[in-house]
Amino acid sequence: MKIVRFRADNKVKYGILAGESIQAIEGKPFRNLKPADSRYRLSEVKLLSPCTPSKIVALGFNYRSHVEEINTRVPDVPLIFLKPSTAVIGPEDNIVYPPSSTRVDYEGELGVVIKKSAWRVPVENTADYVLGYTCFNDVTARDLQTRDKQWTRGKSFDTFAAVGPCIETELDLGNVVVETYLNGELKQRANTNDLIFAVPQLVSFISEVMTLLPGDIIATGTTSGIGPMSPGDTVEVRIAPIGTLRNYVIKDAG
Repeated sequence: MKIVRFRADNKVKYGILAGESIQAIEGKPFRNLKPADSRYRLSEVKLLSPCTPSKIVALGFNYRSHVEEINTRVPDVPLIFLKPSTAVIGPEDNIVYPPSSTRVDYEGELGVVIKKSAWRVPVENTADYVLGYTCFNDVTARDLQTRDKQWTRGKSFDTFAAVGPCIETELDLGNVVVETYLNGELKQRANTNDLIFAVPQLVSFISEVMTLLPGDIIATGTTSGIGPMSPGDTVEVRIAPIGTLRNYVIKDAG
């Protein structure tokens, strides 16, 4: 099942996407999914980020291929950092290139969307706390990240957390192919069987540190092939069972 968040009739709603049709639901999708009276064609609405997280917990160095690419050691425990909710954008939105950076990179990732409040969840119970999965682009000002020696500034600009186009509730976590395309050219391709820390481990580990709230996102890390984008570029994160998250890089107009 694909859950979307969209704007129609001057209102923001949630719904279930089936082909080119959206069945609206009442309220938010974190409890029971109750169909509403309205139905829309996909072409009639504006898709938004499929959730509104209070925080994004992202992972560094969580693909073996990426660890090898940058010649660092495999972490002993998940390396987590935060991206703010103000960085979130949805499909077809613009990524704004900040004037303080000279290199902004794409990082295509699988995102995990939390279903209910999670605190100290055992690994074997984590599936109960996951609503589903989405495409995520952990946009990064690489030069600032390197200069600062920590990651907050380089990861946190407005528009640096692209999410969408939907939340897919059913996914084979052991065999998910994540691809990133820049102007139609394949730049990253990974399978989740290359993850160092799998989704259940991540949910459990992070919930030992902080309470995860409904709609929060865990960005599971990027693979090898990271690289720069420029104003005018189109970047896509594709995960076949979920869909394509497409965004456009533009210059900051001031």
